[in-house]
Amino acid sequence: MRFAKMQGLGNDYVYVNCFEEQVEDPGRLARFVSDRHFGIGSDGLILICPSEKADCRMRMFNGDGSEGIMCGNGIRCVGKYAYDHGIVNSLHMTVETLDGVKQLDMKARDGRVEMITVDMGTPGLAGPLGESIQVEGMNLQMTAVDVGSPHAVYYMDDIDGLELEKLGPAFEHHSRFPDRVNTEFVEVADRSHIRMRVWERGSGETWACGTGATASALVSMLLGLTDNHVEVQLRGGNLEISRNPETGHMFMTGPAVEVFSGEMDLARCGYAQ
Repeated sequence: MRFAKMQGLGNDYVYVNCFEEQVEDPGRLARFVSDRHFGIGSDGLILICPSEKADCRMRMFNGDGSEGIMCGNGIRCVGKYAYDHGIVNSLHMTVETLDGVKQLDMKARDGRVEMITVDMGTPGLAGPLGESIQVEGMNLQMTAVDVGSPHAVYYMDDIDGLELEKLGPAFEHHSRFPDRVNTEFVEVADRSHIRMRVWERGSGETWACGTGATASALVSMLLGLTDNHVEVQLRGGNLEISRNPETGHMFMTGPAVEVFSGEMDLARCGYAQ
């Protein structure tokens, strides 16, 4: 199986070009390749597939094999791969996801895409602003947001001190979210900057989350904590998130990098056993 390892701000996935390759059981393959000791090592698996609705289609699988609806960092990498490898010849691209067709506008240098802006659509609240919730004996306030995938945004004074490996599962599996949830822990620096850590359902803490950054920026804007353009500082780098107040559309801008590519003999690596 030929693959590419790509990352958006350290949120890394194994990408397979399904215009050329066939993947029979992507959930199982995601678990296998994501293992950082016995596989390639990643937060999950993303398939780049033909589409009848768009230039290409993205299927995203978390490290535990569950299929995700949308991935902001992942879709930027899909855009870069599709352009750099000649699947799509335009810097204005459409990508089909389980959350609908997304518009991408890309900037390239020397024939390679470097920065991508994604129209994330109009995320909606999935509950009231500042909903009360109890997690691990802590009385907190949370805002639930639907960015195609479910998110819960919490504001903290010190996100660096959070022991997410211990706390993360309790947030992900809280009874308020029967299908589990992606959790964002946010610190507001000023009206144009917020800091964020994320615990992603099915993957644990990742270095970045595009949909999570979009959710956090939206809640910060609606609460009047920031302006309609904000830089979200994540462990892996920064994303620019802006909102059109007239349409409600959110736009995410950030980089995408192809780290390496290769060919994996799945049978020899023990996948077929």
